[in-house]
Amino acid sequence: MDQKMEMMVSEMMMAVRLHAFGGPDVLRYEEAPRPAIGPGEVLVRVHAAGINPPDLYLRDGYRTMPPEWQPHPAFPIVIGTDVSGVVEAMADDVTGFAIGDEVFAMVRFPEDLMKGSDAYAQYVRVAATELALKPAGIDHAHAGAAPMSLLTAWQFLIELGHDAPNPFQSFRHEPVPLADKTVVVNGAGGGVGHLLVQLAKWQGAHVIAIASGKNAALMRDLHVDRFVDYTKEAAEEVIDDADLVVDAVGGANMERFLRILKPGGALFLVNPLGFAGYGEAYERGITVSSTQVRSNGAQLEEAARLLDDGTVRVVVDSSFPLADAAAAHARTAKGGIQGKIVLDVA
Repeated sequence: MDQKMEMMVSEMMMAVRLHAFGGPDVLRYEEAPRPAIGPGEVLVRVHAAGINPPDLYLRDGYRTMPPEWQPHPAFPIVIGTDVSGVVEAMADDVTGFAIGDEVFAMVRFPEDLMKGSDAYAQYVRVAATELALKPAGIDHAHAGAAPMSLLTAWQFLIELGHDAPNPFQSFRHEPVPLADKTVVVNGAGGGVGHLLVQLAKWQGAHVIAIASGKNAALMRDLHVDRFVDYTKEAAEEVIDDADLVVDAVGGANMERFLRILKPGGALFLVNPLGFAGYGEAYERGITVSSTQVRSNGAQLEEAARLLDDGTVRVVVDSSFPLADAAAAHARTAKGGIQGKIVLDVA
């Protein structure tokens, strides 16, 4: 093979791309150009990529949104935001990392929300400000599963970490003190929920977890103070006087959680779309708040210490080879996932 051909081969990689919106079957595992980095960026050789709900929404073209809000990207695109891997190359102005470092990140979110952040691939370019060293105590699969879910839980409960406009409300989301408070987490077995539970416990809260019965053992392992199996009893009928409810599920009848809050309490909604209880909340002095997660390497670095020492752990439901991304999306769409689903890239 001559030098020119070797260069051409080295500039290609394998990736999962979309050429049109649709179901899982539109995900194609194929050759794609290897990304070129610019100032302030790092090229990461991906070992694992986590799957998150926005991946499915973008693959589907955000069909539930009004047409004027739907994405119109230039196909083909590579979706996915969460990666764990190894630094392959860096721009000259990047400091704090070295070639060969193991790193993880949530890539360009929400900046590239409607066109894909390129994580379902062998290589991805990442802004150094979005990158953190991977915790040595966990493998790439668990690190790749962490970023979006962990940053969501962190920005809701610990520190927002930015002053960008909030797309869901006119005011800035503000975490509330958790020590010695009663915190209820709905959807506690899911990707965000099981991390909300652990961060609340770390902050000294009394945690009540709501999930299906199959999550009972996991909730015991995570040392929740009380578990409510929603398939057997309604949370609003068996819980009262909570200081904070965090709903990581969304959907119909989120207003029911107002009934279990003390006057002056707070209801945090990971997905607030459709919530219709603002009037009742105002009358009872309950704060209803939400925010959109944003990439943040410094926060990941801080949270990485908790992953490294086992204070917080990421649960991986299942893993699929990158080439089987369509099967991974089909599994995700079925629901009933405990923790996260991961693509094995290396």
